[in-house]
Amino acid sequence: MSKFGIPGLAPELEAELKEGMAKVESLLLSHIQGDYPLVEETSRHLVAAGGKRLRPLLTLLASHYGDKNKFGIVESAVVCELTHVATLYHDDVMDEAKLRRGVESANSRWGNTVAILTGDYLFAKVSALLADIGPEAVRLQASTFERLVIGQIMETQGPQNGEDALDHYLQVVADKTGSLIAASARFGAMVSGAPADIKETLTVFGEKVGIAFQLADDVIDIASESHQSGKTPGTDLREGVPTLVTLNVMKSTRAEDRELIKLLKAPIKDEKVVAQVLTTLRGHSALDESRCQLQNIARDARAALGPLPVNDVTGALFSLCDAIVDRSA
Repeated sequence: MSKFGIPGLAPELEAELKEGMAKVESLLLSHIQGDYPLVEETSRHLVAAGGKRLRPLLTLLASHYGDKNKFGIVESAVVCELTHVATLYHDDVMDEAKLRRGVESANSRWGNTVAILTGDYLFAKVSALLADIGPEAVRLQASTFERLVIGQIMETQGPQNGEDALDHYLQVVADKTGSLIAASARFGAMVSGAPADIKETLTVFGEKVGIAFQLADDVIDIASESHQSGKTPGTDLREGVPTLVTLNVMKSTRAEDRELIKLLKAPIKDEKVVAQVLTTLRGHSALDESRCQLQNIARDARAALGPLPVNDVTGALFSLCDAIVDRSA
């Protein structure tokens, strides 16, 4: 297993990615520096906490289909990661989350107002980078940000007019998670000057693997007994947030599921009840069903890679998809 969590990564490619990610990390930290100590402290809070850095890694991988040394590749990788981090500040306020990336959330530490403004500050820093990359990058970011916001509104509003709850949720996941991961791949291909067909192929793959990434987190939130996802297991149960697993339970018509369904319709505040529900869900057929749905999405992601040339980078993308799914095994 490589440093980046991608099994079987070719040594030369791994060395190039290591060098590229070091540049990303350096620009990421330097770009959020400012004249106001509190803003810098709050901005560094989640950036320094780490994270998987999936989005910039995907940008760097995608850039290998063109000129991987062109200006704007590292900058666009930082754009994707900073956009992601900024949305986390806002998400944690809306979800009233206490923990993020294994550390205290910004809203818990400094309050909602400071957390929201920190997210806004990071979006401003993103705009400065985009201005240097060019208008096509600005347009891509704008369309991606539109989907991020629409996804959040859809999640807040919930299914409408008899819409299937699971279909609604998968669209929310596509907008809230898939869109930015798709953009991350597209940025790398676009800025490096990769052929148009490869750029489109990588965009489709990015969205599908992004959906798989979130669905894997849904399974982990129930199945894992550790802080594998950076959150406490059962966090979504405590917050009353619908996920793939709970939505599969909710469609059950079995009499023995009625009490469980009732509990899942609202946030669960009692820790003993959370523990009981986790135990029940870990033995429930909905968990296996969710794993099968995840495998189907991952299969679609792999299939999307079909038109790409056979090389080490394409092999790495296949392995990346496998690694994302294997997290939930």
